[in-house]
Amino acid sequence: MPISRARRLLKQIPGWTLIESQPGGRLKRVFRFPDFARALGFVVAVGALAESEGHHPDVTLTWGRVEITLWTHDVGGLSESDFVVAAKINGWRPAPSRPQIEK
Repeated sequence: MPISRARRLLKQIPGWTLIESQPGGRLKRVFRFPDFARALGFVVAVGALAESEGHHPDVTLTWGRVEITLWTHDVGGLSESDFVVAAKINGWRPAPSRPQIEK
């Protein structure tokens, strides 16, 4: 995909950054969470989405932070699938909190 097209599509996925320094481009976004458990829950949800889409991002998980990088390995850069998955990730909402179990 030409970088010029990627720049236009980027406007449809708020919060994502276009990394033009990588060959073919990459999409990247950092998500922040109040704790490790919620960040991990998000990673699990992204993993399920990736499996259903057949399109798997690079995911980095640290305490309260998840970094997602999307690109299509088969084409060596960005494809429409990357933007579709980014939009679906943007639509993710956490499940309602469960009551804490007392120890």
